[in-house]
Amino acid sequence: MRILIVEDEQLTARNLAEMVRELISDARIVGMLSSVREAVAWFADNAMPDLVFMDIHLSDGSSFSIFDRVDIRCPIIFTTAYDEYALRAFEVNSVGYLLKPVGKEALGRALKKVELLRGKAPVGDAELIRKVADAILRERGSYRSSLLVSVRDKFIPLRVADIACVYFEDKKSVAIRFDGTRHTVGGMLDEVMRQLDPRQFYRANRQFIIARAAVKDITVWFGSRIAVNLVVEVPERIVVSRAGVAEFKKWITD
Repeated sequence: MRILIVEDEQLTARNLAEMVRELISDARIVGMLSSVREAVAWFADNAMPDLVFMDIHLSDGSSFSIFDRVDIRCPIIFTTAYDEYALRAFEVNSVGYLLKPVGKEALGRALKKVELLRGKAPVGDAELIRKVADAILRERGSYRSSLLVSVRDKFIPLRVADIACVYFEDKKSVAIRFDGTRHTVGGMLDEVMRQLDPRQFYRANRQFIIARAAVKDITVWFGSRIAVNLVVEVPERIVVSRAGVAEFKKWITD
């Protein structure tokens, strides 16, 4: 496995590399970089690695700025001394988020999440990344209790408990509160769903995420599908495909 380490503390980088080699027999460290500038240059000149370890705070800025200039198509495990960036990390292919000092046991668990699914999907597969990110978020209990929404010229926190559904329209995600008011939420529906507890919210189709508490009733629809009716008014009928009916029924009754 080709592994890149982006870390501005040399001792931390060396210790991480040593632990990785002990835990993964075929690990090959293809580079140890210390800055945003070095990382951007490295990706421009080298083939995509199988896995990246990346500190969030580098010598010349935040590692998130790397993603503005490089399309990184492999899993990433972030390492940081701060706990506040976990959810943002999962928006950029992260499959792990380790707090410093990184211990061998925590590192092993993060690597295991990747190894367990490598045989079932390509390493950079989006579905793999989503499943692992969801599993890590469940373990950490890090689902959002509120989302930032835009109101005129400012942002305000919207309590997740007040959201009846989120739908995608005109290239933006819109949250509908139980009182019927609507607010624009940043990000695509996939990004919004990763921040919500899947026990309370369900991705009904490409256009809608619905809250369990907002479901009023369910109607049998054409082609063995179902239509979900909410306690709030929505811009179009929410239809669950035939393939998704069993999963939806399990979710709503769990």
